[in-house]
Amino acid sequence: MSWLANKRILITGAAGFLGKHVVKKLEDRGCIEIFIPRSKDYNLIDIEAVKRLYRDVKPDIVIHLAAKVGGIGANLRNPGLFFYENLMMGIQVMEQARLFGIEKLVAIGTICAYPKFTPVPFKEEDLWNGYPEETNAPYGLAKKMLLVQSQAYRQQYGFNSIYLLPVNLYGPGDNFNPEYSHVIPALIKKVFDAKEKGEKRIVVWGTGNATREFLYAEDAAEGIVLATEQYSKPDPINLGAGFEISIKNLVGLICELTGFYGAIEWDTTKPDGQPRRCLDTNRAKREFGFEAKTDLREGLRETIAWYSANMSKVLVKT
Repeated sequence: MSWLANKRILITGAAGFLGKHVVKKLEDRGCIEIFIPRSKDYNLIDIEAVKRLYRDVKPDIVIHLAAKVGGIGANLRNPGLFFYENLMMGIQVMEQARLFGIEKLVAIGTICAYPKFTPVPFKEEDLWNGYPEETNAPYGLAKKMLLVQSQAYRQQYGFNSIYLLPVNLYGPGDNFNPEYSHVIPALIKKVFDAKEKGEKRIVVWGTGNATREFLYAEDAAEGIVLATEQYSKPDPINLGAGFEISIKNLVGLICELTGFYGAIEWDTTKPDGQPRRCLDTNRAKREFGFEAKTDLREGLRETIAWYSANMSKVLVKT
């Protein structure tokens, strides 16, 4: 039984992809009073709605997962929107948490906060050594301000907030809407669509040379809950699986697991995004014993199986 079991826990974004896994991990630890606000009831961009949320729930712990997110295309189309909404949500959720006397706040950042040419593996101390990759810099910088706010509030007010940096997530239940999906669900949908239409090729953005690291959502949720239980320091913490794979090899693996044997055409007029991504995860292991458990091949197999079983129910724009 975790000490969290006796706490009232508010999770913004709890109804989303990652949030559902975090709720399950908390329930497994005996937590009963878990509050899941919906955006239609509490618009976190509106400060009065944030105040009303805290008055209604009276939480002890806040885990701030809510975010406006998407892949490279969505970031290119919505840089202002992604900057404004993520910045306003984060700033107001943390400021009102401080004013309401919340015991602890867990802020979720993003790997997009790292500089474009960060040496691999990314270490937390490299976070301020350059500007983020341009296609997602507005989003990454908006989320990075949560770290600045968290450290400033700890210094001035003694407010207990922590900041976590998860790498790209994937898994069953991911967002497969091509307008906002990240690379793995976008590729899975692309392959399934090609097979369904009998097409002999797929077109993929970029050169395929960029590398990425992927963390299974259930593993990410375990890391977040472990940090909530055991970590209370100002330093940011990476959450990752500790490996990198090229987009070219990722596409090949997804095609293998889905049984697609057509040609792959690379649209080099489209951006690759950040050249490489891979996190140093030693701090998370040292501070609260977190290590990813799910192998990429197995995680992809589970994700593909889920999409295959649910694709008729998944609301996506074609």
